[in-house]
Amino acid sequence: METGHTPVMKKEIEQFLISSLPDKAIVVDATLGAGGHAECLLKHLASHGGRLIAFDMDKQSLEQARQRLAEYGNALVCVNENFANIAAVLLRLGIDKINGLVADLGISSMQVDNGERGFSFQSPGPLDMRMGESAPRTAAEIVNTYSEEELFRIIKTYGEERWSRRIVRRIIFERENAPITTTDRLADIIIKAVPVRFRYKSKIHPATRTFQALRMEVNEELDSLEQLLEDMGAILAPGGRAAIISFHSLEDRMVKQVFRELKKTGEFEILTKKPLTADEEEIDENRRARSAKLRVIEKTKGGFHEQTQK
Repeated sequence: METGHTPVMKKEIEQFLISSLPDKAIVVDATLGAGGHAECLLKHLASHGGRLIAFDMDKQSLEQARQRLAEYGNALVCVNENFANIAAVLLRLGIDKINGLVADLGISSMQVDNGERGFSFQSPGPLDMRMGESAPRTAAEIVNTYSEEELFRIIKTYGEERWSRRIVRRIIFERENAPITTTDRLADIIIKAVPVRFRYKSKIHPATRTFQALRMEVNEELDSLEQLLEDMGAILAPGGRAAIISFHSLEDRMVKQVFRELKKTGEFEILTKKPLTADEEEIDENRRARSAKLRVIEKTKGGFHEQTQK
């Protein structure tokens, strides 16, 4: 079934992950989203007696992907949880080890395109940004209750925003007049905070980095990634590979550091000495791919694929 969704770096995932899978493999898709990578994996797994355990915090996205991929039957197991809980979920499912893992850390286009979810400054809507109901707070709560220093830390660190201090001061000033509750109002505040001569010199919208930072704070994205990376080494079977696609320098740095630490144990081999990036053809077809970086690691201890199907 065609999903209408173009997965980022599909060819590379096929080359580095799918081609290495044994029969009856168990693979985790940590970020199901629209199901693009899941479909690629399931085409192989379903015909080789394998299973895909797919995670997504968003119930709506999970159900839509489940319906689109229904033809693969029991080869797909959907889990409505944060991938930070991967170890506990696998234990609950009676799975000791997995043969592969893919994590696309970018935000789902379905969420961005839905103005009611509050992710985009281009679509008027409530300032929400929660990927799932488990997120502890909305972006509006953060914008209206965090201190000036807390907001500065988030926008400076997660957004790597040059004008962080000016933006935060403008937010503090505006929220004293009235709570900031919509995406379009916040975007307007940010635009006015950036010096006129710099507002449209960049290729990206002035609000891009601030919205990204708030989304990461709302969904505790770096904490979740840290937990996934911590559990990854233990849940991979010998011969198992993990492929992680990041879109943010902080995420890529975390992945790089953990991969290096795992390599030092003598039980892992990094298969991508430098992060792989999308080629020009893919970027032309899918602009989302332009900032994607893929790193792949293999658990080599034992030198063979363990059968983990139960």
